[in-house]
Amino acid sequence: MGSLEGTSALVTGGGSGIGLACARRLAADGARVTVCGRTEAKLKRTGLPYAVADVTDEDAIAAAVEQAARDAPLRAVVHSAGGSTSIGPIQGLDADAWRRTFELNATGTMLTLKHAARRMARDGGGAFVAISSIASSNTHRWFGAYGPSKAAVDHLVRLAADELGGAGVRVNGIRPGLVRTELVAGIADAGPILDDYLACMPISRTGEPEDIAEAARFLAGPESSWITGQVINVDGGHHLRRGPDYRAMFEPMFGPEALRGAPEAPREDPEAPRGGLEAQRGGPEELCGGLEALHGGLEALHEDTEAQRGDAEALRRGSEALRGEAP
Repeated sequence: MGSLEGTSALVTGGGSGIGLACARRLAADGARVTVCGRTEAKLKRTGLPYAVADVTDEDAIAAAVEQAARDAPLRAVVHSAGGSTSIGPIQGLDADAWRRTFELNATGTMLTLKHAARRMARDGGGAFVAISSIASSNTHRWFGAYGPSKAAVDHLVRLAADELGGAGVRVNGIRPGLVRTELVAGIADAGPILDDYLACMPISRTGEPEDIAEAARFLAGPESSWITGQVINVDGGHHLRRGPDYRAMFEPMFGPEALRGAPEAPREDPEAPRGGLEAQRGGPEELCGGLEALHGGLEALHEDTEAQRGDAEALRRGSEALRGEAP
Protein backbone atom coordinates (compact mmCIF):
# COMPACT_ATOMS: atom_id res chain seq x y z
CA MET A 1 0.00 0.00 0.00
CA GLY A 2 0.99 3.61 -0.40
CA SER A 3 2.50 5.92 2.16
CA LEU A 4 0.56 7.78 4.85
CA GLU A 5 3.43 10.22 5.39
CA GLY A 6 2.34 13.72 6.31
CA THR A 7 -0.98 12.63 7.84
CA SER A 8 -2.23 11.99 11.37
CA ALA A 9 -4.50 9.24 12.71
CA LEU A 10 -6.38 8.48 15.92
CA VAL A 11 -7.12 4.96 17.20
CA THR A 12 -9.52 4.58 20.12
CA GLY A 13 -9.17 1.48 22.26
CA GLY A 14 -5.56 1.60 21.08
CA GLY A 15 -3.86 0.31 24.20
CA SER A 16 -3.96 -3.38 23.27
CA GLY A 17 -5.45 -6.05 21.03
CA ILE A 18 -7.10 -5.03 17.78
CA GLY A 19 -6.78 -1.31 18.46
CA LEU A 20 -3.04 -1.50 19.06
CA ALA A 21 -2.53 -3.66 15.96
CA CYS A 22 -4.41 -1.05 13.89
CA ALA A 23 -2.32 1.76 15.37
CA ARG A 24 0.95 0.00 14.59
CA ARG A 25 -0.18 -0.80 11.04
CA LEU A 26 -1.01 2.84 10.31
CA ALA A 27 2.25 3.99 11.86
CA ALA A 28 4.21 1.49 9.74
CA ASP A 29 3.03 3.34 6.64
CA GLY A 30 4.07 6.71 8.01
CA ALA A 31 0.99 8.11 9.78
CA ARG A 32 1.49 10.08 13.00
CA VAL A 33 -0.72 7.91 15.19
CA THR A 34 -2.27 8.86 18.53
CA VAL A 35 -3.80 6.07 20.59
CA CYS A 36 -6.69 6.77 22.92
CA GLY A 37 -8.03 4.86 25.92
CA ARG A 38 -8.98 5.09 29.59
CA THR A 39 -5.89 3.47 31.14
CA GLU A 40 -2.76 5.59 30.94
CA ALA A 41 -0.37 2.82 32.00
CA LYS A 42 -1.53 0.64 29.11
CA LEU A 43 -1.26 3.51 26.63
CA LYS A 44 2.27 4.36 27.76
CA ARG A 45 3.41 0.81 27.03
CA THR A 46 2.49 1.20 23.34
CA GLY A 47 5.34 3.64 22.77
CA LEU A 48 3.00 5.83 20.71
CA PRO A 49 1.65 9.31 21.44
CA TYR A 50 -1.52 8.92 23.47
CA ALA A 51 -4.58 10.69 24.88
CA VAL A 52 -6.35 9.47 28.00
CA ALA A 53 -10.07 9.60 27.21
CA ASP A 54 -13.30 7.70 27.76
CA VAL A 55 -15.16 7.63 24.44
CA THR A 56 -18.48 8.25 26.20
CA ASP A 57 -17.15 11.55 27.60
CA GLU A 58 -17.78 14.05 24.80
CA ASP A 59 -15.32 16.69 26.00
CA ALA A 60 -12.58 14.08 26.43
CA ILE A 61 -12.99 12.51 22.99
CA ALA A 62 -13.23 15.94 21.34
CA ALA A 63 -9.92 16.87 22.98
CA ALA A 64 -8.33 13.60 21.84
CA VAL A 65 -9.35 14.31 18.25
CA GLU A 66 -7.81 17.77 18.38
CA GLN A 67 -4.62 16.40 19.95
CA ALA A 68 -4.27 13.82 17.19
CA ALA A 69 -4.67 16.52 14.53
CA ARG A 70 -2.19 18.93 16.10
CA ASP A 71 0.84 18.25 13.88
CA ALA A 72 -0.66 17.02 10.59
CA PRO A 73 -4.05 16.80 8.85
CA LEU A 74 -6.29 14.16 10.43
CA ARG A 75 -6.93 11.66 7.66
CA ALA A 76 -7.87 8.47 9.54
CA VAL A 77 -9.73 7.48 12.70
CA VAL A 78 -10.13 3.83 13.73
CA HIS A 79 -12.70 3.46 16.48
CA SER A 80 -11.93 0.21 18.31
CA ALA A 81 -13.22 1.00 21.80
CA GLY A 82 -16.19 -1.13 22.84
CA GLY A 83 -17.39 -3.90 25.10
CA SER A 84 -20.28 -5.21 27.18
CA THR A 85 -21.44 -5.88 30.72
CA SER A 86 -24.80 -7.24 29.51
CA ILE A 87 -24.93 -11.03 29.44
CA GLY A 88 -27.35 -13.94 29.83
CA PRO A 89 -30.85 -15.02 28.73
CA ILE A 90 -33.20 -12.19 27.80
CA GLN A 91 -35.62 -12.86 30.67
CA GLY A 92 -32.91 -12.06 33.21
CA LEU A 93 -31.07 -9.16 31.56
CA ASP A 94 -30.20 -6.24 33.77
CA ALA A 95 -31.57 -2.98 32.32
CA ASP A 96 -28.71 -0.84 33.63
CA ALA A 97 -26.09 -3.14 32.10
CA TRP A 98 -28.04 -3.00 28.83
CA ARG A 99 -27.98 0.81 28.86
CA ARG A 100 -24.28 0.98 29.72
CA THR A 101 -23.43 -1.34 26.84
CA PHE A 102 -25.39 0.79 24.36
CA GLU A 103 -23.77 3.89 25.83
CA LEU A 104 -20.29 2.54 25.19
CA ASN A 105 -20.78 0.85 21.83
CA ALA A 106 -23.37 3.04 20.09
CA THR A 107 -23.03 6.43 21.77
CA GLY A 108 -19.24 6.16 22.06
CA THR A 109 -19.00 5.52 18.32
CA MET A 110 -21.32 8.43 17.56
CA LEU A 111 -19.35 10.89 19.72
CA THR A 112 -16.02 9.85 18.22
CA LEU A 113 -17.41 10.09 14.69
CA LYS A 114 -19.09 13.43 15.39
CA HIS A 115 -15.87 15.17 16.39
CA ALA A 116 -13.60 13.28 13.98
CA ALA A 117 -15.86 14.16 11.04
CA ARG A 118 -15.83 17.85 11.96
CA ARG A 119 -12.06 17.93 12.07
CA MET A 120 -11.54 15.85 8.93
CA ALA A 121 -13.98 18.03 6.99
CA ARG A 122 -11.96 21.11 7.98
CA ASP A 123 -8.75 19.33 6.98
CA GLY A 124 -10.05 18.39 3.53
CA GLY A 125 -11.53 14.93 4.16
CA GLY A 126 -10.58 11.60 5.67
CA ALA A 127 -11.72 8.11 6.61
CA PHE A 128 -13.46 6.77 9.72
CA VAL A 129 -13.36 3.02 10.40
CA ALA A 130 -15.62 1.56 13.10
CA ILE A 131 -14.74 -1.83 14.60
CA SER A 132 -18.08 -3.63 14.92
CA SER A 133 -18.57 -7.39 15.42
CA ILE A 134 -19.96 -10.48 13.74
CA ALA A 135 -22.46 -10.41 16.63
CA SER A 136 -24.13 -7.46 14.89
CA SER A 137 -25.20 -9.60 11.94
CA ASN A 138 -25.28 -13.20 13.24
CA THR A 139 -27.24 -13.91 16.40
CA HIS A 140 -25.05 -14.68 19.42
CA ARG A 141 -27.44 -16.21 21.94
CA TRP A 142 -27.11 -14.99 25.52
CA PHE A 143 -24.81 -12.08 24.61
CA GLY A 144 -27.37 -9.56 25.86
CA ALA A 145 -26.99 -6.00 24.54
CA TYR A 146 -23.70 -6.62 22.75
CA GLY A 147 -25.07 -7.71 19.37
CA PRO A 148 -27.90 -5.14 19.22
CA SER A 149 -25.53 -2.31 20.20
CA LYS A 150 -23.06 -3.34 17.48
CA ALA A 151 -25.93 -3.50 14.98
CA ALA A 152 -26.55 0.15 15.88
CA VAL A 153 -22.90 0.85 14.99
CA ASP A 154 -23.38 -0.77 11.58
CA HIS A 155 -26.40 1.41 10.84
CA LEU A 156 -24.54 4.52 12.00
CA VAL A 157 -21.77 3.67 9.51
CA ARG A 158 -24.25 3.68 6.63
CA LEU A 159 -26.08 6.78 7.83
CA ALA A 160 -22.89 8.79 8.34
CA ALA A 161 -21.46 7.68 5.00
CA ASP A 162 -24.58 9.01 3.29
CA GLU A 163 -24.45 12.33 5.13
CA LEU A 164 -20.71 13.04 5.08
CA GLY A 165 -19.67 12.13 1.56
CA GLY A 166 -20.12 15.71 0.40
CA ALA A 167 -17.49 16.83 2.91
CA GLY A 168 -14.98 14.24 1.71
CA VAL A 169 -15.38 12.03 4.79
CA ARG A 170 -15.71 8.29 4.16
CA VAL A 171 -17.20 6.00 6.82
CA ASN A 172 -16.81 2.21 6.83
CA GLY A 173 -16.80 -0.60 9.38
CA ILE A 174 -15.28 -4.01 10.09
CA ARG A 175 -17.00 -6.99 11.70
CA PRO A 176 -14.29 -9.17 13.28
CA GLY A 177 -14.94 -12.80 14.12
CA LEU A 178 -13.03 -14.73 16.79
CA VAL A 179 -9.72 -12.90 17.21
CA ARG A 180 -6.92 -14.12 19.45
CA THR A 181 -6.12 -11.65 22.24
CA GLU A 182 -4.70 -12.06 25.71
CA LEU A 183 -8.14 -11.81 27.33
CA VAL A 184 -9.71 -14.70 25.42
CA ALA A 185 -7.03 -17.33 25.82
CA GLY A 186 -9.56 -19.70 27.42
CA ILE A 187 -11.92 -19.43 24.44
CA ALA A 188 -9.24 -19.44 21.74
CA ASP A 189 -7.62 -22.55 23.28
CA ALA A 190 -8.87 -26.08 22.60
CA GLY A 191 -12.39 -26.87 23.80
CA PRO A 192 -16.02 -27.21 22.67
CA ILE A 193 -16.55 -23.49 22.09
CA LEU A 194 -13.48 -23.13 19.89
CA ASP A 195 -14.41 -26.34 18.05
CA ASP A 196 -17.83 -24.85 17.29
CA TYR A 197 -16.31 -21.58 16.08
CA LEU A 198 -13.95 -23.43 13.73
CA ALA A 199 -16.79 -25.60 12.40
CA CYS A 200 -18.60 -22.38 11.40
CA MET A 201 -15.63 -20.95 9.45
CA PRO A 202 -14.88 -21.89 5.85
CA ILE A 203 -11.33 -20.67 6.58
CA SER A 204 -11.05 -22.60 9.81
CA ARG A 205 -8.63 -20.77 12.09
CA THR A 206 -8.66 -18.19 14.85
CA GLY A 207 -8.06 -14.66 13.64
CA GLU A 208 -5.16 -12.47 14.72
CA PRO A 209 -5.32 -8.75 15.52
CA GLU A 210 -3.17 -8.14 12.45
CA ASP A 211 -5.93 -9.60 10.24
CA ILE A 212 -8.22 -6.81 11.34
CA ALA A 213 -5.46 -4.21 11.16
CA GLU A 214 -4.80 -4.95 7.48
CA ALA A 215 -8.47 -4.36 6.65
CA ALA A 216 -8.50 -1.17 8.72
CA ARG A 217 -5.38 0.09 6.95
CA PHE A 218 -7.02 -0.45 3.56
CA LEU A 219 -10.24 1.31 4.55
CA ALA A 220 -8.34 4.18 6.18
CA GLY A 221 -6.06 4.85 3.23
CA PRO A 222 -6.30 6.34 -0.26
CA GLU A 223 -6.54 2.86 -1.83
CA SER A 224 -10.22 2.78 -0.79
CA SER A 225 -11.05 6.33 -1.89
CA TRP A 226 -14.27 5.24 -3.66
CA ILE A 227 -15.54 2.99 -0.87
CA THR A 228 -17.92 4.28 1.79
CA GLY A 229 -20.89 2.92 3.75
CA GLN A 230 -19.52 -0.64 3.81
CA VAL A 231 -19.21 -2.99 6.79
CA ILE A 232 -16.75 -5.74 5.91
CA ASN A 233 -16.64 -9.12 7.64
CA VAL A 234 -13.11 -10.22 8.55
CA ASP A 235 -13.94 -13.57 10.11
CA GLY A 236 -12.76 -16.47 7.95
CA GLY A 237 -16.23 -16.60 6.39
CA HIS A 238 -18.00 -17.20 9.72
CA HIS A 239 -20.79 -14.79 8.74
CA LEU A 240 -21.87 -17.24 6.02
CA ARG A 241 -23.04 -19.70 8.67
CA ARG A 242 -24.53 -19.33 12.16
CA GLY A 243 -23.41 -17.65 15.35
CA PRO A 244 -21.27 -19.59 17.85
CA ASP A 245 -22.71 -21.99 20.43
CA TYR A 246 -21.76 -20.90 23.95
CA ARG A 247 -23.96 -23.46 25.67
CA ALA A 248 -20.95 -25.16 27.30
CA MET A 249 -20.12 -21.91 29.08
CA PHE A 250 -23.58 -20.55 29.85
CA GLU A 251 -25.48 -23.70 30.85
CA PRO A 252 -23.58 -24.16 34.13
CA MET A 253 -24.25 -20.49 34.92
CA PHE A 254 -27.93 -20.18 34.04
CA GLY A 255 -29.22 -23.76 33.71
CA PRO A 256 -30.60 -25.60 30.66
CA GLU A 257 -34.18 -24.40 31.16
CA ALA A 258 -33.17 -20.74 31.07
CA LEU A 259 -31.13 -21.26 27.91
CA ARG A 260 -34.07 -22.81 26.09
CA GLY A 261 -36.24 -19.80 27.00
CA ALA A 262 -38.26 -21.21 29.90
CA PRO A 263 -39.14 -18.66 32.59
CA GLU A 264 -37.94 -19.19 36.13
CA ALA A 265 -40.60 -20.80 38.34
CA PRO A 266 -42.05 -18.50 41.05
CA ARG A 267 -40.68 -19.09 44.55
CA GLU A 268 -43.03 -20.00 47.38
CA ASP A 269 -40.77 -18.38 49.99
CA PRO A 270 -39.89 -14.78 48.99
CA GLU A 271 -36.99 -14.84 51.44
CA ALA A 272 -35.41 -18.00 49.99
CA PRO A 273 -32.07 -17.58 48.17
CA ARG A 274 -32.51 -16.61 44.59
CA GLY A 275 -31.40 -18.99 41.87
CA GLY A 276 -31.36 -19.36 38.13
CA LEU A 277 -31.56 -16.12 36.19
CA GLU A 278 -31.87 -13.95 39.30
CA ALA A 279 -28.70 -15.33 40.80
CA GLN A 280 -26.78 -14.88 37.56
CA ARG A 281 -28.15 -11.54 36.47
CA GLY A 282 -25.40 -9.47 34.90
CA GLY A 283 -22.94 -12.40 34.55
CA PRO A 284 -19.45 -12.71 35.99
CA GLU A 285 -17.14 -9.79 35.33
CA GLU A 286 -14.41 -12.02 33.99
CA LEU A 287 -16.75 -13.50 31.36
CA CYS A 288 -17.84 -10.05 30.23
CA GLY A 289 -14.21 -9.03 29.96
CA GLY A 290 -13.54 -12.02 27.76
CA LEU A 291 -16.42 -11.16 25.45
CA GLU A 292 -15.16 -7.57 25.14
CA ALA A 293 -11.81 -8.77 23.91
CA LEU A 294 -13.38 -11.47 21.76
CA HIS A 295 -14.95 -8.85 19.49
CA GLY A 296 -12.42 -6.07 19.84
CA GLY A 297 -13.94 -4.21 22.84
CA LEU A 298 -11.15 -2.87 25.01
CA GLU A 299 -12.57 -0.08 27.09
CA ALA A 300 -14.51 0.01 30.37
CA LEU A 301 -17.93 1.60 30.76
CA HIS A 302 -19.53 4.45 32.69
CA GLU A 303 -23.01 5.92 32.78
CA ASP A 304 -22.48 9.63 32.21
CA THR A 305 -23.52 11.38 29.01
CA GLU A 306 -23.18 15.06 28.16
CA ALA A 307 -26.32 17.12 27.56
CA GLN A 308 -27.24 17.68 23.92
CA ARG A 309 -26.27 20.89 22.16
CA GLY A 310 -28.83 23.71 22.35
CA ASP A 311 -31.19 24.75 19.60
CA ALA A 312 -29.27 27.96 18.99
CA GLU A 313 -26.13 26.13 17.94
CA ALA A 314 -28.10 23.73 15.72
CA LEU A 315 -29.78 26.67 13.95
CA ARG A 316 -26.46 28.44 13.51
CA ARG A 317 -24.96 25.48 11.67
CA GLY A 318 -28.00 25.33 9.40
CA SER A 319 -27.31 24.57 5.78
CA GLU A 320 -23.60 23.83 6.38
CA ALA A 321 -24.52 20.82 8.55
CA LEU A 322 -26.94 19.55 5.90
CA ARG A 323 -24.08 19.53 3.37
CA GLY A 324 -21.84 17.57 5.77
CA GLU A 325 -19.52 20.55 6.33
CA ALA A 326 -17.86 21.18 9.67
CA PRO A 327 -18.80 24.36 11.53
